[in-house]
Amino acid sequence: MTELQDKIEAAFADRSLLADSEYSAAVEQALELLDRGEARIAEEKAGEWIVHEWLQKSVLLYFSVAQMQVMELGPFEFHDKIPIKRGLAEARVRVVPPGTVRYGAFCEPGVVVMPGYVNIGARVAAGSMVDTWATVGSCAQIGANVHLSGGVGIGGVLEPPGARPVIIEDGAFIGSRCIVVEGMHVGKRAVLGANVVLTKSTSIIDVTGSEPKISKGHIPDGAVVIPGSMPKQFPAGEFGVPCALIIGSRKPSTDLKTSLNETLREFAISV
Repeated sequence: MTELQDKIEAAFADRSLLADSEYSAAVEQALELLDRGEARIAEEKAGEWIVHEWLQKSVLLYFSVAQMQVMELGPFEFHDKIPIKRGLAEARVRVVPPGTVRYGAFCEPGVVVMPGYVNIGARVAAGSMVDTWATVGSCAQIGANVHLSGGVGIGGVLEPPGARPVIIEDGAFIGSRCIVVEGMHVGKRAVLGANVVLTKSTSIIDVTGSEPKISKGHIPDGAVVIPGSMPKQFPAGEFGVPCALIIGSRKPSTDLKTSLNETLREFAISV
């Protein structure tokens, strides 16, 4: 793996090396590892998420190595550099037409992709659902038993290499039309109500206590979140800007589905 990484780093620093089959093959090998789930762009170690920058670089380099081609799938025709993922039946992954999982992404057994999209470099763990018109951007990391509801937009990241991708941890529920981008981190079993927008600059306000607590970049484990707005002064006057409100916590339960249903009813969350 170290030798492979060294070749990727060298080729990224000097793209002319890709003319050498040794280096172009290294890029293709790195993508195969991602596609088979034997490597991943980011992973949790000792409670901290580590980004493997060289693998992000391999994805960027793959766009230079891959050639445009016509792909015919039944009545559909595509013209692109990146093929779609194969071997879904053997992988025990369900993809409903016209849902798409791109080569270089990895879905664990039990993943369901409705007519949505999983981009190159992304990883979706066991039992998760990518619902209708939901998109999982490049390199995003989706945990186990996550539900991405209809129209959810999970942002991707390729540049700059080393930038943290969006991370959605195990058991989270992401409501319809939510947007989660720019390396946001959503904790385990968190619940986002419909239309919550999370970017690295979004103010996340915990309103469960006597005083608001403002943070950015991370939704705590089990938090229940709805969209809100806060006043901000501009030259033309004061206007409301979007924010996210933490209004409670999901109750601990051994039955996660029951816990989720109770949470949605208790907080009257739109999904």
